[in-house]
Amino acid sequence: MQTRGEVQVFESAEAAARGGAERFVAAARQAVEARGRFTVALSGGETPRPMYELLATAPFRDAVPWSHVHVCWGDERCVPPHHPRSNFRMAWEAFLHAVPSPPENVHRIRGELRAPDAAIAYQRELLTLFGGAPRFDVVHLGLGDDAHTASLFPFSPALAERATVAAAALQPGTFEPRVTLTVPVLNAARTPEFLVLGARKAPVVQRVLQGALDPLHYPAQAIRPAGPPAVWLLDSAAAAEITPA
Repeated sequence: MQTRGEVQVFESAEAAARGGAERFVAAARQAVEARGRFTVALSGGETPRPMYELLATAPFRDAVPWSHVHVCWGDERCVPPHHPRSNFRMAWEAFLHAVPSPPENVHRIRGELRAPDAAIAYQRELLTLFGGAPRFDVVHLGLGDDAHTASLFPFSPALAERATVAAAALQPGTFEPRVTLTVPVLNAARTPEFLVLGARKAPVVQRVLQGALDPLHYPAQAIRPAGPPAVWLLDSAAAAEITPA
């Protein structure tokens, strides 16, 4: 059965985190050598935390040219930066506080603002950073049980947004306001990279990668870059229901 994306399966969650950290280092070094800087959008939640924590330790920390790294986010909850649910706070605690990244190279989403205002402010900052439409070197993504990625939820109006870089969104059920990068920005990245772990995610991984194409129902399917396919880093548990080609 055909699989969307480039799938890499690791024997454990720990191995997948290490694989992700190794890819971060390699991508950063390659981008800086080729273009003078590395632009990355981080994902939130707890899944990428072990990968990010590795970046604060040797040998990963010492191998990244941090002065040339620009750190951004794929989405954020509308909470202050010190809030326990803040994606910025997670990344700061995991590695940013421990690496020599210049403060001006950290471009957080201002979750303390109203979602529409935060989206406008983030769009303005990214347009300035890139000098036009953003093209990240790497965008880190996760996958929710409902197949959402970033803060692009099933049937969300944000899924259809094509005119802006960032959009306000609401989490279904809780109606928590969020800000997310839009589909065109995610698809413009040189490498969209998913990290998905655990047996609970196995059914949705299979549906997104091998099921009928229905991005309104399964928003992660909307990540279909024009260049090389998105990369999926999975542990063996998350990959368990993928049918071999």
